[in-house]
Amino acid sequence: MPPAQQQGWYWGTSEPAIKPTPYLEAGVDEAGRGPLAGPVVVAAVILPESYTLASLDDSKRLSALKRERLAPQIEEQAIAFSVEFVEADEIDRVNILQATMNGMQRAVENLDPAPRLAIIDGNRAPPLSCEVKTVIGGDRLVASVSAASILAKVYRDRLMQSMHELYPAYGFDRHKGYPTAAHKRALAEHGPCEIHRRTFRGVLPTP
Repeated sequence: MPPAQQQGWYWGTSEPAIKPTPYLEAGVDEAGRGPLAGPVVVAAVILPESYTLASLDDSKRLSALKRERLAPQIEEQAIAFSVEFVEADEIDRVNILQATMNGMQRAVENLDPAPRLAIIDGNRAPPLSCEVKTVIGGDRLVASVSAASILAKVYRDRLMQSMHELYPAYGFDRHKGYPTAAHKRALAEHGPCEIHRRTFRGVLPTP
């Protein structure tokens, strides 16, 4: 079993990014801002001060198999976690940035117990009822944010796999809604389906 690790430390440095605190710290990250279809998924995770999670990292740097193995371990060891799906209709209504902020807000507010600090990957944060810190590259540097990154990616990939069963013509099982050449060809042939983001360039035919 790997040694217990401490919450709130940057990976690969000798100094803590945010010093371990006596109160609850939630990491927050999203998956799916860039796709043409499907939701953006936001996860928030509160890890205990000590935990045994090997290979935590930005979800994009892990294989799908490693993410699937880590997700249940994160859920089991977390003090609390929350996953929020922001659907395509909301993305189209308010834009992808605001939809992501809405998802972050709901994910954090749904945590029980509530955190006193939310660490958000990137440089933007929604208004929250707790203290907020943004960390660029936080999904690689802060353990709780890495954990949130993994859950968001795993939950979204599972959903898009199920969407392939409903809409097999688009190949969602392969590209997960991202704008690949195959996805664009399917859109040109079949037009958008219910889960496509109609305000995104390339989804609707250019007039």
